Amino acid sequence: MKKIYIILVFLFALQMQAQQDPQYTQYMYNMNVVNPAYAGSYDGVAIGLLYRSQWVGLDGSPNTGTFNVSAPVGKRVGIGLSFITDEIGPVKENNVYADFSYTLPLGGEHKLAFGIKAGATFHDIGLTGLDVIDADDPFLQSDVNEVTPNIGAGVYLYQPNKYYVSVSMPNMLNSVHLDANGYKIGSETQHLFAAAGYVFSLSENFKLKPHTMFKMAFDAPVSFDINANVFMYDLVEVGVGYRLEDSFSAMVNFLITPNLRVGYAYDSVVSDLDIATSASHEVFINFDIPLLKKVSRSPRYF
Repeated sequence: MKKIYIILVFLFALQMQAQQDPQYTQYMYNMNVVNPAYAGSYDGVAIGLLYRSQWVGLDGSPNTGTFNVSAPVGKRVGIGLSFITDEIGPVKENNVYADFSYTLPLGGEHKLAFGIKAGATFHDIGLTGLDVIDADDPFLQSDVNEVTPNIGAGVYLYQPNKYYVSVSMPNMLNSVHLDANGYKIGSETQHLFAAAGYVFSLSENFKLKPHTMFKMAFDAPVSFDINANVFMYDLVEVGVGYRLEDSFSAMVNFLITPNLRVGYAYDSVVSDLDIATSASHEVFINFDIPLLKKVSRSPRYF
């Protein structure tokens, strides 16, 4: 039977991409998706929506959407729910997680939270709709539709509106969604995320917010982000960033009300992919519902 080298190369590329969880430029406002220990860190109901179109113009490029909601339950317990949808070419993946956190006070306003998440991954690979050389190959006669469990964990050290240090592994179980003659295509692997941010008060109306994220998937390249944002007049935040050997970014967000923030990020691609695509786009909306009758009108910085 004639081999279909084109599709095998394409699927091999998918395998490489699948070893990296979705990446975010504005991760500081999407932290609950990455780290379950973040749940409950805000004294109210925190709701977030994010959409990312990566490598615009490249056929089959990744498109990612997230939804998360979290809230404290009592003084030390937090709960949350997160949903992630990710599409790369013929591969579609939906993840649903429930989050639980427990927070220890460390003195003053310093806190250390431990979190776990548990849920399921709904994985679909549309093989039958692909244009291939050998349409009769048995490998391509049916789509792959699977549901696999997954768990994650994380720690979150923080002082509200001052700093945070986050370490997490949101997917701890390996799952193989497609095994073709011993080649594990569409498999998952563990990811380690480490992030940190700090707020420097430059004046009454200006805050400097440097932040960084380190992401590593075993047997895959390391991703490292470094960014700096300036928050002005409790109204608008602008920032720039760099992702190692990948892209430069510019971001802006507006505090429409004390409880509603809307943001946008533009990534300019500088990797080898710049011959096929020049940019990625990302938008987010965060909405907070305070639970206390008397709350500070100071905005949430993370």
